[in-house]
Amino acid sequence: MKLGTLAACLSLALGASAFAQTTTLKIGYATTKESHYGVGSTVFCDEVEKGTQGRYKCQHFPNSALGGEREQIEAVQLGTQDLVNTSTGPVGNFVPEVKIVDIPFLFRDYDHARKVMDGPIGQDILAKFPSKGIIALAWTENGFRHMTNSKRDIVKPSDAAGLKMRTMENKVHMDGYRTFGILPTPMAFPELFGALQQGTVDGQENPIPVILSAKFAQVQNHLSLTAHVYSPALLLLSPRVWNKLSDADKKVFVEAARKAGAAQRKKVNEDENNGIAQLEKDGMKVIRKVDGAAFRDALKPAYAGYAKEFGADNIKKISDVQ
Repeated sequence: MKLGTLAACLSLALGASAFAQTTTLKIGYATTKESHYGVGSTVFCDEVEKGTQGRYKCQHFPNSALGGEREQIEAVQLGTQDLVNTSTGPVGNFVPEVKIVDIPFLFRDYDHARKVMDGPIGQDILAKFPSKGIIALAWTENGFRHMTNSKRDIVKPSDAAGLKMRTMENKVHMDGYRTFGILPTPMAFPELFGALQQGTVDGQENPIPVILSAKFAQVQNHLSLTAHVYSPALLLLSPRVWNKLSDADKKVFVEAARKAGAAQRKKVNEDENNGIAQLEKDGMKVIRKVDGAAFRDALKPAYAGYAKEFGADNIKKISDVQ
């Protein structure tokens, strides 16, 4: 009887201990759970739960439920939020070295961009985060950004002149867009749909997966495939969580983030391949051929500023990656 009681007590104690050790992490992102951000975040969370035998699991907060990206990064830095899957747009305000990847027309295509992010240049940037109070687990992806608006087709920079375009709170983007004659209007993503609906801004620029998941076809009728900026994204973790992890768990988190990045890129590819036709079905007029040379030419004054800020050699190193 005593042995049975002891066994029962041990069983209860072990059960309580296992229950107590389950930590639920809050992960936030700007778009829906079905979007590329949702896909990457779900893979990350599933891999972490599996790799830690259920000691860590996630609660998702899609659709900017925890605030705009900048607010979420601040919360991760402060330790009031555990994880954010974010575009690099506001990240340069925290880790200035990130800003270089936001230069317009820096990347030729997805292959070039991904090689840079996965290679020494991208990995060196990730290493800058801990000193700023943030752990960058891996690069994920947002995609190449394209312009939409409610006024007219954009084929060359002069077509964009005078348009009030919502941009991220990102000086590198804004300096570039001004050379096209655009009036950049920084605004947090959660406010954007309403601003487009009300005509507070004429247009916005985002990758196809975001344009799709945010249903911008309901409030924008012109889409130009400008691919003017490659928008990487990042899976950021609070040091408050990281510092509690064992070395083995740290490896699980990093590997889970790597798999999340691969899944997110795959979803971006799928959305790029299928999404443009869907947006046309939804009523958008799509300009597939824009005058890329004219856009690059218009950017020359901004590039002089970028060379001064980031170093011409550093920009060239990225351009030269094959």
